[in-house]
Amino acid sequence: MEIDNLSSSSSFWLFLWFSVLFLAPNAEVHQHDFVIKAVPVKRLCHTRSTITVNGQFPGPTLLVRNGDSLVIRVVNQAKYNITLHWHGIRQLRNGWADGPAYVTQCPIQAGGSYTYRFSVEDQEGTLWWHAHNSWLRATVHGALIILPKLHCSYPFAPPKCEFPLILGEWWNANPLDIIRRALKTGAAPQPSDSLTINGQPGDLYKCSTKETTVIPVAAGETILLRFINAAMLTELFVSVADHNMTVVAADSSYTKPFTTSVVLIAPGQTTDVLIHANRPAGRYYIAARAYQSGSLNTPFDNTTTTAILIYENQTPGHSPPKLPVLPPYNDTAAVAAFSAGIKGLYAVKIPAPVDEHLFFTVGLGLISCQQGKTCSGPNGTLFTTSMNNYSFVLPKGLSLLQAAQSGVRGVFTTDFPASPPVKFDYTGDNISTSLYQPVRATKLYPLKYGSVVQLVMQGTNIYMSEEHPMHIHGYEFLVLATGRGNFDAKRDAAKFNLVDPPRRNTVGVPVKGWGVIRFVADNPGVWFVHCHIDSHLSWGLAMAFLVENGAGELQSTAPPPLDLPKC
Repeated sequence: MEIDNLSSSSSFWLFLWFSVLFLAPNAEVHQHDFVIKAVPVKRLCHTRSTITVNGQFPGPTLLVRNGDSLVIRVVNQAKYNITLHWHGIRQLRNGWADGPAYVTQCPIQAGGSYTYRFSVEDQEGTLWWHAHNSWLRATVHGALIILPKLHCSYPFAPPKCEFPLILGEWWNANPLDIIRRALKTGAAPQPSDSLTINGQPGDLYKCSTKETTVIPVAAGETILLRFINAAMLTELFVSVADHNMTVVAADSSYTKPFTTSVVLIAPGQTTDVLIHANRPAGRYYIAARAYQSGSLNTPFDNTTTTAILIYENQTPGHSPPKLPVLPPYNDTAAVAAFSAGIKGLYAVKIPAPVDEHLFFTVGLGLISCQQGKTCSGPNGTLFTTSMNNYSFVLPKGLSLLQAAQSGVRGVFTTDFPASPPVKFDYTGDNISTSLYQPVRATKLYPLKYGSVVQLVMQGTNIYMSEEHPMHIHGYEFLVLATGRGNFDAKRDAAKFNLVDPPRRNTVGVPVKGWGVIRFVADNPGVWFVHCHIDSHLSWGLAMAFLVENGAGELQSTAPPPLDLPKC
């Protein structure tokens, strides 16, 4: 979908609904109906029943302005229970609209409905929405683009055109069957059959030439590409043949412009780039393939997906498009160089002093197979994941937010540890097998309203190490630094960017490395923290913050809506 302006690009009927919410001048309320249903979708010469929104894969693009409000009625006509998450929206005091199943709401049952109501406050750029229950987000997702307020502009020269490009994965089998089989056997899930751009594998695959996404440009124009990584398992390198990209935003926050030939984007993240059409007229591939940070024997989708940047007056009958040179699959140096280039557009006041110094380990582990059963994980075990040696277990009878608001006991405990129960050489080789098996539990960490939180997320090499894109719901945070090895406060604090750190909602914790973030706990409620590689989430790489109410109504979680789904 090309984006020119709000009126011509939106595929929804929009109208003002002043009786619902008080709006700032020039703000709008956008009302949409999302119908979840299964439709036949053909990819790679193969047709299967696919869960979609309004029959579309990817789903509809939501195009709004900073300050607008959304009212989205979701009708579930599929056979699976479902929720929708508005990834990156802060949902101030309004966890009821955040969407993770059993964290802030019970799922919308098959045949049921629920209306999400939320406002966009002081945010603009590229975000996205997706299902947040099991692996339904493999096909249930779409772009959420927030334009500047009316009569305001970008902090860069306006592009001629804008295009959202959603990177994803396609399985010829039902994705829910893929994760169910993995959880049952203990093995890693099978890789996808193809990578995709806007739901299309690209014309390097059979049966895909006609549907390949095409981006038209005219010589001398500058266009804005809004990349979204909706993939379930795969971080991706992206390049455009013979064209440099100027990064101008990440996770809906503007960055200092920097020029690069390759973008690294992890599941959950978004990156906006400007491209100047200054090459000879022709056809050029926009290509993406995996960054695989795990061990060499880890299976992954090693295919390449493509879209085409085509200069005007070029026809499909001309010579094949040029392919860009993409980094090797395990090029950690390219990842580090790209990550180092992302800095905030402006200098910011760093929240201080720190009230909560937290240190969370994140990584893979193994658990023993039940007696009498055969498991397909390494050495007859099952894969698992954990944070601070706890593997997260979702409740079933009530969401965490409902239990917290109603004072229901027995759903969770508030004793998630502030640091690992056992200290060890986190990124070393030959880690003791006594550390492999985490404890399964539903533990939250309480935060006082207004407290300044500094969180070190330390990757571990228990069994093996991978990069982990860690997402925090309800918050944006400053990424002060990332690095390799074990974090050392005395040594590594000197590396902190205390001037212009990037503001993000999903941070890549490097393979055998660490990331340090800082934020103010100014959004009361229960907020999920998890790895956005969905196999890791399915195995338990998650926890949640319980942010207490502050003083008065404006610092407290709003009451639940009347139509909140029941379990």
